[in-house]
Amino acid sequence: MNSFVSAASIGAKQEGLETVVRLTDVYRRFGTTPALDGISLSIEKGEIFGIIGRSGAGKSTLIRCLNGLERADRGEIHIEGRNITGLGERNLQPLRRRIGMIFQHFNLLSAKTVEENIALPLKIEGVAKAERLNRARELLDLVGLSDKAKAYPASLSGGQKQRVGIARALAARPALLLSDEATSALDPETTRSILSLLKDINRTLGLTVVLITHEMEVIRTIADRVAVIDAGKVVEEGQVWSVFANPQTAITKSLLGGIRPQLPDHIAARLSHDRGWGSDHQRRSRRVRGAGRTFCRSCGRTAARVSPCSWRHRSYSKPARGKILHCHSDAQS
Repeated sequence: MNSFVSAASIGAKQEGLETVVRLTDVYRRFGTTPALDGISLSIEKGEIFGIIGRSGAGKSTLIRCLNGLERADRGEIHIEGRNITGLGERNLQPLRRRIGMIFQHFNLLSAKTVEENIALPLKIEGVAKAERLNRARELLDLVGLSDKAKAYPASLSGGQKQRVGIARALAARPALLLSDEATSALDPETTRSILSLLKDINRTLGLTVVLITHEMEVIRTIADRVAVIDAGKVVEEGQVWSVFANPQTAITKSLLGGIRPQLPDHIAARLSHDRGWGSDHQRRSRRVRGAGRTFCRSCGRTAARVSPCSWRHRSYSKPARGKILHCHSDAQS
C-alpha cells in the first residue's frame, strides 16, 4: 500500500553543520525477514536524535549496525565521515572507541566497584591505572555519584546503576552516545532524572546522542528530532514538535497515544503562534497549491492523491514550510 508521509524536517542543511551519522539505503535481513529495509538517515553533531517504533520494528538491529555489532547486508553507514560497512574487526576497534553505549539492563560487573566498572574500557585500552581512576572519579562527579566510587553494584538502585552505565559509556570520550531503551526498566521519576542527566551531558559536552525507545514520552522530553520506524522502514521523521503536532501515520498516532496534550510549554507556545503549523495549517493544507503542495518527485502525485506509484521508490521533496515526503510502494498503478 502506498503511504504518503508529511512531517517537518530539518529542511536544507545549515551551513557549517557536521553530520556525525549517515545511513544510506541500509538493509539487514535475518533469513527471509527484513529487519532493516532501506533505512536512510542523517544525524548532526550535537543533536539528540530519537528513533522510535514498536517491538520488532528494527530499532535494536539499527543501533547494533551503528556500533558494528551487526553488519548491514547492503547500503552504507558513515560514522564521523568514515564508511564502517566494509571494515574488518581490527579497523572497527578504533571507531568503536568513538561510540559510547548505554544498555537497558546496565551490564555492570558485580565483582567490581563502581569506579572499576567505569574505568574498565580504559583498562582494556591500556590506560595507566592512576589516569583511568582519575577519569572515573571525574565522571562520577558528572553523573552525581561521587560518594559511590567504592560501592558495588548490588548496593545501588536502578537509577544509580544506569548513571554508572552512562559514566562508563563516556569513559573513552566518545563523539557519539547510543542509548538502547536505557530507561525502560526504570520508574517514571528515575526515568525523568536520567533523561535530565543525558540532556545536561549533551549540552555540556556537545555530544551527539541517539536514543532508541518505544516510549514517546522519552522522545517528547529530550529529543530534538525523531524518526518513526515500522517494519524496518522510516515512515515519518522530523522535528519533535512538528511530528507531535501533526502525525501523519497510524503508527505515529498510536505511539503518541495520550502524549499530544502534554506538549511542553515552549512547543505549545510555538504551535499557537506559528501560523504555519497546528490546526490552522491542517485546515489550510486541504487547499494548498503550487510550491506548498507535498508531492512525490518520482511520480508527481500529491499527498491528496494516494494511488500507488508506478514503481517502487522512495523520494523526498522539500516544498514550502520544510515538509518532507517518504513515499513507499510496491504496487503497480
